[in-house]
Amino acid sequence: MERKNVVLTDADMSRQREFTEKIKELHQQRGKTVRALVDTFGCQQNVADSQHIMGMLEAMGCEFVTEPAGADIIVLNTCAIRDHAEKRVYGNLGALTHTKKANPEQIICLCGCMAQRPEVAEKVRQSYRHVDLVFGPQALWKFPELLWQVYTRRGRVFSVEDEHGSIAEGMPVVREGRTRAWVSIMYGCNNFCSYCIVPYVRGRERSRDPEQIIREVRQLAAEGYKEITLLGQNVNSYGKDLGTGYDFADLLSALDEIPGDYLIRFMSSQPKDASFKLFDTMARCKHVAKQLHLPVQSGCDRVLRAMNRPYDKARYLELITYARKVMPELVLTSDVIIGFPGETEAEAMETVALVEQVRFDALFTFIFSPRPGTPAAKMDDPVPRAEKQVWFDRLCDAQNKISEEIHAQYVGRTLRCLIDGQSDDSRWPLTARTAGGRLVHLVGDKAAIGTYRDVKITDSNTWALFGEMV
Repeated sequence: MERKNVVLTDADMSRQREFTEKIKELHQQRGKTVRALVDTFGCQQNVADSQHIMGMLEAMGCEFVTEPAGADIIVLNTCAIRDHAEKRVYGNLGALTHTKKANPEQIICLCGCMAQRPEVAEKVRQSYRHVDLVFGPQALWKFPELLWQVYTRRGRVFSVEDEHGSIAEGMPVVREGRTRAWVSIMYGCNNFCSYCIVPYVRGRERSRDPEQIIREVRQLAAEGYKEITLLGQNVNSYGKDLGTGYDFADLLSALDEIPGDYLIRFMSSQPKDASFKLFDTMARCKHVAKQLHLPVQSGCDRVLRAMNRPYDKARYLELITYARKVMPELVLTSDVIIGFPGETEAEAMETVALVEQVRFDALFTFIFSPRPGTPAAKMDDPVPRAEKQVWFDRLCDAQNKISEEIHAQYVGRTLRCLIDGQSDDSRWPLTARTAGGRLVHLVGDKAAIGTYRDVKITDSNTWALFGEMV
């Protein structure tokens, strides 16, 4: 794919700004404040997308509310990774029939990965007729034009065409808080893991120009953001489509030169594209957190092949051994799927054994959930859910024991942490994150929120650390 077919032109983006101004004028003519609600499901990329949607709505003159009943425009930004997330969305859509009945002028929008799936769009078309606008991630940049069509056509609008995808620079953004920021460095995915719907709904991989990313991160650092997370479906493949030889490690090196008191994190990573060069760069860069989320998914080579994951257990172990060698303080986390179609108990226990060997700091664990439209959804899956649950519980028990042991080793240490928010627990009213991303509950003055402070760790459990500012 040539770059000229990927990056949207200035004229494309100018056209959307024109629609934004038209909608703003329309809102002003109504003589009242137009209220909007954006509800986000799914991953951090969806969060970043929602912040752009909020930016567009703000530019249209909207103010934001938190309850559907008080909203004139509702946007549900959805996830298609797991069946549970889709059921939640359908439940929310059903509940919105009542708000629409009370306010017939209310505009309800469904967007995100779930909306891009043809069967979902058709279901919404037939069964959720109160939904006015449906669009996928690839059409996010033209949200103003689509919303204008809803206003002027007085009919429902669907924009879910299958596309390779594009890159839109210059979209407005509303960032929530002044502590953390999300920066998308690439979009789409080329991996086609057999269980995953993402490549079908987010298009092929396309990397942003590095200068655009550097400019955005420099601005965020200048504004005082303390954590900047780089996003992509597979950040390790950043730059491959640029044709310049410039890769993700090169981008990290460039970003590290930006002055300021901040940390750079990134997600998600694919082991097949991880490299020793990347780990050497992480070790060298003072602004890059020594934290790595590297999904292994399975500890069984046969299952990995069935998942279409192009690495084996030996290669994964080689990667993390080297990463830990150059970054002794590395915090390592991963994703694991239990109960993949055709997986046996012995193969599931290979995954448990790998977890015990690697000793991840934390693990994100899932029982296989078939996604329609993926190869895995068509695979024979004879093992009952109850049996998979037993395997899953063994995995969780193993990881919980490891996490508890690792966290106990923090007690007595003083760590530089980012104080990032408040909790509902009066005993530990503040929350913080270590440089490695571990959650800390602590006592202290809420005036410290948004700053780095030294925190003495006084206690721990399986899921978190506890401490006090010093």
